[in-house]
Amino acid sequence: MTPTAQESFSILHSIRVKGLATDPVLAAMVGMSPEDLHSRLKPLVAEHLVVRREGRMSGSMLTPVGKEKHADLLALMTPGPAVNDFYEAFLPLNRRFKKICSAWQMRDEVTPNDHADPEYDAGVIEDLALVHDELAALLVPLGAEDSRMSLYGPRLTAALERIRGGDRGAFARPMNDSYHDIWMELHQDLLLVSGRARGEHDE
Repeated sequence: MTPTAQESFSILHSIRVKGLATDPVLAAMVGMSPEDLHSRLKPLVAEHLVVRREGRMSGSMLTPVGKEKHADLLALMTPGPAVNDFYEAFLPLNRRFKKICSAWQMRDEVTPNDHADPEYDAGVIEDLALVHDELAALLVPLGAEDSRMSLYGPRLTAALERIRGGDRGAFARPMNDSYHDIWMELHQDLLLVSGRARGEHDE
């Protein structure tokens, strides 16, 4: 099935954000079922905008032509005021989130967190939940302006519920649709749609 212009942009943009996007993650990022995504990817592959990678690290990547097409489409977009408002509010949350991730991995500067202390882990998860609630509230006006951005909230909530359910990998494990993965996607998405380059305040 030939994707609409909006669907094409959403798919290309999501792959650009992710770099290499597995089918389940890409489907979640664009808000499609895996079956619908597959049918809409076919024309983009045929147009040499997307290349499929198979094997252990499988998924979709943009070709050089696909990157040029995405850049052209992105240049036609004018971000609304909600993007800039969200970005400014996101930066202090991002700094707090980085500290929480560090606390999840290290109990102090020299002691790794072996997750043997459930009370310590519960405290870190509670800190994450507080940041999550603030972020979720900020995502509401952003999602009202751009429906694609509204997909981040449910994905982050699902990752938080996985963490609360005992899935430690859902916190920050790479390539696991972890909370950290999704947070980084949101951050990169914001930089792209607002035309910003990553600076010291983003680190």
